[in-house]
Amino acid sequence: MQQDLILKFMDGQESAAALVRPFDPSEEKIDVILAKSGKRSTVPLSKICCVLNMGKPTRIHSSLGEQKNTEVETSTGERYPVQIIDDDLHPTGFFAIPTESHSPYRGIFFTRQGLRAPSGNNSLPNNLKVPKPKDPVVTPLPAPRKAPPARAKRPLKPAPETVPKPPNARLGDILIDAGLINREQIENALAAQATSKKKIGTLLIEQGLIDEVQLLSALAAKFRLRVVDLDTVVPDPAALGAFSKEVIIKLQVFPVEARGRNLVVATSAPTDPTISDALSFLTDRSIELVVAPSQQIKTAIFKHYEKVEDQVEDIIGEMTEEVEVLEEEQDESYFTEADSRVIRLVNRILLDGHKKGVSDIHFEPGQGKHPLQVRFRLDGVCFCAHQISATYKRAVVARIKILAQLDIAEHRRPQSGKIFLRTEGRNVEYRVEITPTAGGQEDAVLRILSSATTLPLEQMGFSPSDLRRFKNTLLKPYGVILCVGPTGSGKTTTLHSGLAYINTPERKIWTAEDPVEITQSGLRQVQVHPKIGLTFQEALRSFLRSDPDVIMIGEMRDPETAKTAIEASLTGHLVLSTLHTNSAPETVVRLIEIGIDPFNFADAVLGILAQRLARKLCEKCKAPYHPSREDYDKLLHAYGREWAEKHQLPAYSDDLSLMQPVGCEECSGSGYRGRAPLFELLEGTANIKKAIQKNCPVEEIKTIAIQEGMRTLKMDGIHKVFEGVTDLVQVLKVCV
Repeated sequence: MQQDLILKFMDGQESAAALVRPFDPSEEKIDVILAKSGKRSTVPLSKICCVLNMGKPTRIHSSLGEQKNTEVETSTGERYPVQIIDDDLHPTGFFAIPTESHSPYRGIFFTRQGLRAPSGNNSLPNNLKVPKPKDPVVTPLPAPRKAPPARAKRPLKPAPETVPKPPNARLGDILIDAGLINREQIENALAAQATSKKKIGTLLIEQGLIDEVQLLSALAAKFRLRVVDLDTVVPDPAALGAFSKEVIIKLQVFPVEARGRNLVVATSAPTDPTISDALSFLTDRSIELVVAPSQQIKTAIFKHYEKVEDQVEDIIGEMTEEVEVLEEEQDESYFTEADSRVIRLVNRILLDGHKKGVSDIHFEPGQGKHPLQVRFRLDGVCFCAHQISATYKRAVVARIKILAQLDIAEHRRPQSGKIFLRTEGRNVEYRVEITPTAGGQEDAVLRILSSATTLPLEQMGFSPSDLRRFKNTLLKPYGVILCVGPTGSGKTTTLHSGLAYINTPERKIWTAEDPVEITQSGLRQVQVHPKIGLTFQEALRSFLRSDPDVIMIGEMRDPETAKTAIEASLTGHLVLSTLHTNSAPETVVRLIEIGIDPFNFADAVLGILAQRLARKLCEKCKAPYHPSREDYDKLLHAYGREWAEKHQLPAYSDDLSLMQPVGCEECSGSGYRGRAPLFELLEGTANIKKAIQKNCPVEEIKTIAIQEGMRTLKMDGIHKVFEGVTDLVQVLKVCV
C-alpha cells in the first residue's frame, strides 16, 4: 500500500503510514497502517507532534477563507513555514499548508501539545482554545501524490490551474460575501436550524432566500470549483465503474471523468470535507470535485446506477453462447428453463415492463437461428424492447409456462394462465396466453394487470356536459348502463369510478369480474372461474338471490348473460356491464341482433358510454403552434361542419393556438406520453327508446342522440385537440 503520511511523534521518532479511514481531529486519534509493522494501528494524537501529508506542493489561493502566514516550531525542534486557515482550527490542533514551493508536503496537521512556539512577525491565532463543537467536524487530510492528469475523451469546461480541496468553510459567511443574504437572515436560519436539524443551506432554500443554483454558484466561485451540467455531460464509463452503486447512493455523488489516476466527481455538497477523502481512500486515486445541482445528480444516479446488475440488456449480454441449431428440438438440450440467467432475464423483463407502464409484453420466437423478439405495448403502440439469442428461445417460453403453472410438455395447444409477482410493495398480475406458431414455436403474450385504485369521475377526462349526464344516469334506481369499446380501452376503470360515485352504506353492490383488477371497500367482488362452472351468468343468478341494489357484470360474453342482465334491471336493480362494440348507437343494434327483445331493452336502457384511449401529448415538451387554414378545415371536416357551429367549436383566427408534439427524454423522443380517454355518451331518452322499439338503423339512432346532446368519440377527441390534450393524428387512429 502506498505510504501517504509521515507521523512525527513526541519522542522524536517518525514513521511512514497510510490512512485507513477519514481523519477526524475531534476523535483525538488517527487510524493508519504503519510501514514498519504493516498492521493497522490506532495512534492517539497525544503521542503525535504533527502529521505530514506527502504530495505535490499545493499552490496557495487567497480564496481559502481567512489565512495567516507563520513559521511553526514543533516540540522536537523542527520548523515549518506554513499558511494557517482560520476555518480549519480544532481543539486538538489545526491544519496548515506549507508556503515553500519546494516543500515535499501537501498539508500538515499540528497537534496542540506538539507546538513549541511561533516565530517571525506573525503569531499563532487564538485558535487552540476553541471550544469543542457539539458535532465533530471531519476534516480530511489532503489526497496523496497522484500522476499528472491525462487528457479526457470528453473534456468539461476548463478548470483552474489548481483546484484546492474546500475546507470546512462557514456557509453563511460565503453567502453574505456573495451578496445573496444578510447577517440577520443567516442568524434567523441558524435559530431555525437548532430545532429542525436541517442543513443551513436547505433552510435558506426552503425560506425562499436563495435557490440551489445560487447556493452552488457561490460555493463554486469561493472555492474555484467547476460547475457542470449533468443533463448534457456524457459520463466516462471508466469513471462510472470506479465506484459501487452503494457508495454513489450513500454519498450522493456522480463520477464524470477518469483522467489517468484522477477522477472527476460531481457533488451538490462541496463544503462537506468527508466526500473527497472517502472517495480517494476507496479508489486510491486523486479526486477533483465539481459542482452540480442535487436533482441532476439524483437523475444521473437513477439513469446510470439503478439496478445496473439486473438490467435486461446486461443479462442478455451475458448470454453470448452460440450453439449451432441443426434441428429446432436441439435448443432445449443446451439451455433449460432452470438456467439462472434465464430465470433472471424473465424476471427482469416482467418487472421492467411493469415499471415502464406497458400494458402487454409479447415474446415472439423467430424461425431457426432468428432471435426471440420481446415487444412492449406502451400507450397502445407496440415497439421492440429486446432481442434474445435464438439459443434461449425455448427456455424463455418454458420459464414463463412454469411461472404461470402451465404444462411445459404441451407445445401443440394454446394454454392460458396467470403469473403473480410482488414488487415495491404492490401486487402485479400477468395474464398469460401461450399460442403455438409455425415451425414448432410458441408465442407468449402477457397482459399486465397491476393493482390499481379508482379515480374520481371528475378526474376521468369527461367534458362538463358528459360528466353531469353520466352522474345523473348513475343515480337512477334501476336500469342498465353499458360501457363499450375494444379490449384495453379503459372500460373497467370507468365502471369502477362510476361505482365509487354511488358506493354508500345504503347500497349493496355486487360485482363479477375476470379478473378483479380494482378492489374497493364496500363492494362484494367475485372472481369468475369458467373452468369450474362459475361463469358471469352463474354469478349473476347468485347475486339476484343475494339482495342486491347494484350489480356489475364484468362482460356480457353471451346472449344468456345479456338477457339475464336486462331482466335483472327490469326487476328493480341497477346493472352495469361492458360489451365489445365500436360505438354507443351500434351497441343498440348489436344487442337486438343477438336476440334481446327491443321493447325490454328500450325499457331498461339508461345510458351507453363508448370510449377509446388516444395518446396524449407529452406535458413536458409539447409546444403551441398556429394551425394553417388547411389544418383547421381538416378538424372541421372530421367533426362535421353541420355540428361544429352548433357545438360552438372555436372559430379560425390569428390567435388560434393548438399544441404539437416535440419529443424529449421524458417521452423517449416520441412527443407523446400517457393516454387520454375519449367518450361518447348516449342517454336513454324518450326519443332513443322509441327508436330502439322501432328497430331503427345505427345512423338514425346516432342522429337522434347527437340532437339530444351526445358528442361522438371523434367529436370529443377534436374538442381535446383544441384543449391541447392530443392531436388529430392520434384521434383518427382510434376513431372512425
